[in-house]
Amino acid sequence: MADTVISIRRLKKDYRQGFFMRRVTAVHDVSFDVQRGDIFGFVGPNGAGKTTTLKVLMGLVRPSQGTASLFGIQVPSARALQRVGFLPENPYIYPYLTPTEFVEMCGSLSGLRGKTLRSRTRVVLDKVGILYAADRQARKLSKGMLQRTGLAAALVSDPELLVLDEPMSGLDPVGRKEVRDIIVEERRAGRTILFSTHILSDVETLCDRVTILRKGEVVVTGNLDQLLRREIKLTDICLAGMGDEQFAHLTELGVSAERQGSHVIVHVEGSGKLQEILANLLAQGLQVLEVSSRQETLEDLFVREAIG
Repeated sequence: MADTVISIRRLKKDYRQGFFMRRVTAVHDVSFDVQRGDIFGFVGPNGAGKTTTLKVLMGLVRPSQGTASLFGIQVPSARALQRVGFLPENPYIYPYLTPTEFVEMCGSLSGLRGKTLRSRTRVVLDKVGILYAADRQARKLSKGMLQRTGLAAALVSDPELLVLDEPMSGLDPVGRKEVRDIIVEERRAGRTILFSTHILSDVETLCDRVTILRKGEVVVTGNLDQLLRREIKLTDICLAGMGDEQFAHLTELGVSAERQGSHVIVHVEGSGKLQEILANLLAQGLQVLEVSSRQETLEDLFVREAIG
């Protein structure tokens, strides 16, 4: 299909480890597609097989079984990888090179030359917020600065597809926001983005689709809005002005409650009786300070499917 940028089918990867060459299966059975223009989240617990799957996709290791393709071309393929920008989980940057030198080296490997290469290097270093240290040797950079340099190297060739393995690793909250903004900006520019991360809130904020791995197998894949149970699970009502007698009678409404300083928090499960309970509380002359409802989050889905 022309709009399928990544296709992985029945992927399996075994390694041999130890003196007796014991077989260890890192990826058992993984299948998913990434469509053009998507921001696709790839999540799972440590050891679930995310990085191994991405290494197969990038042609760094060969699968034991199954297939992986980029733009309809089975990997490994130099022609397909020319259209990809890749940020590994722990990007290695030669310690004696500066960000400028490293990114220019990566750009030259992608076919950029001369003024185009130098101009593009400065553009991406500025975009990831490392231009101020562009001429500082990598051995003098922090982990977050090295991560930004690796991201610049992934962007320098103006790729159609970005594959980012833990792109927020080592970044402070400001850096994480900047990387999120870059991901959104690249999608607006027509890029397709696949990224692996442990930061579930970033996936929920950014992604159209998600695949969750557990022990080398896909346990959930699909559109994020369809996967999450969007019905209201719990509503908290914050009240002021409640006396002890009124507090004692809350159980008659079929709710639980707790005192927090001068306020009372009433917990209402579901949404069926929410309007009725609110009306009852207001009729008692109580002051409603806040009503906050909780729906299922990606963390809930992750715990249920990948851990539970």
